[in-house]
Amino acid sequence: MREDAKTRLVKISRTIEASRDLVFRMWSDSAFLLRWYAPCRCRLEVQRFDFRVGGEFRYRIFEPDGSGCRCSAIFTEIHAPSRIAYELSFCDEDGNLVTARSAGADSDWPDKTIVTVEFVESRGLTTMTLQQTVSEAVARRTGAYPSWLEMLDRLAEQVAATTKRSGS
Repeated sequence: MREDAKTRLVKISRTIEASRDLVFRMWSDSAFLLRWYAPCRCRLEVQRFDFRVGGEFRYRIFEPDGSGCRCSAIFTEIHAPSRIAYELSFCDEDGNLVTARSAGADSDWPDKTIVTVEFVESRGLTTMTLQQTVSEAVARRTGAYPSWLEMLDRLAEQVAATTKRSGS
């Protein structure tokens, strides 16, 4: 089966009842990322967070059994509060990039993907569109796609909790 351009790209949109500034902040502040940037039942450890073009977000996601993966995201675009893009790769404990295969990923997973998140506000709602340069079929097979869905659900919960706390 031949893949077309759409099937070579993960694309997920989510509309959240909150300002674009708040939703963008959920991606640009490591204190917020700790609350949602891992699938359910997993835990995020932020090892470095330098939110600027060329800066790195290095992290480890722990599975419930203690296994997990280490990743390095290098920010390539930051246009607050409308767009963030980063190159996402696996890394070792020192932050050196490693191949996807050596990190234990599926043999079809690329060594590097580009994640782009766009934020559009209209009438008090923010539509967030995430794209990742990997085959949707591979992302579904490996669990990356449902992991993004879980993470975005957790992000929406954090936005709601933050909005409730601030009385907005």
